[in-house]
Amino acid sequence: MNFELKNVPQRTQKPRSEGFTMAMDKGLSIREVEDFLSISADHVDIVKLGWATSYVTPKLSEKLAVYKSAGIPVYFGGTLFEAFIVRGQFEDYLRVIDKFGLAHAEVSDGSITLDHDIKCEYIRQVAKHVTVLSEVGSKDDTVIIPPYKWIELMQKELDAGSWKVIGEAREGGNVGLFRSGGEVRQGLVQEIITKIPSDKIIWEAPQKSQQVWFIKLLGTNVNLGNIAPNEVIPLETIRLGLRGDTFNDFFKF
Repeated sequence: MNFELKNVPQRTQKPRSEGFTMAMDKGLSIREVEDFLSISADHVDIVKLGWATSYVTPKLSEKLAVYKSAGIPVYFGGTLFEAFIVRGQFEDYLRVIDKFGLAHAEVSDGSITLDHDIKCEYIRQVAKHVTVLSEVGSKDDTVIIPPYKWIELMQKELDAGSWKVIGEAREGGNVGLFRSGGEVRQGLVQEIITKIPSDKIIWEAPQKSQQVWFIKLLGTNVNLGNIAPNEVIPLETIRLGLRGDTFNDFFKF
């Protein structure tokens, strides 16, 4: 930090599994990645190249090298995994992960219908090669999954070998954990955390109001994902009670 402030919440230190910030890169240029990391690298734990943007991103290897030089792991979005699966190209997917030297992969079924036992088998297979993050929840806003089912799916995926499970919200924060207007499905979240350890969950929360809600509920070191690159520093101030939204939550006059 640039100067001393007393009574600021204690943040976990990298490498960390709690207080985790997953940023979403939706097509940054190499120069934009360099600029982003020059300011935010200390506050980013992992970067997701959103959905299947890696398929069309030019100079992909060079871009990944910039993240690697900063010590930031990268993984391809779960929609890319699904695109390979529906085409019967699972082995090809594994070869892509190996080709680009990735240490993490996302297994999801937000855009396809996949028997859950089969999804868990994919998790087991991918986990033999890299660290797996798996995503629970549908990208279809008409699909409402009851809380008990979220818990069941998350636990089975953790048991199958997922390092962390991701609560679906898309990049807009308007499905899955959230209503179409972005409001948190509060009862759903509160029920999930009665059964699944919070350090095992990354809550996708791209909107500021969503980030604030989770920090107020679960504290400074809640795991949050789908954070826009230009929102990483603002998020850190929310975590530390240095923005009006959480100012009075972490320091009492």
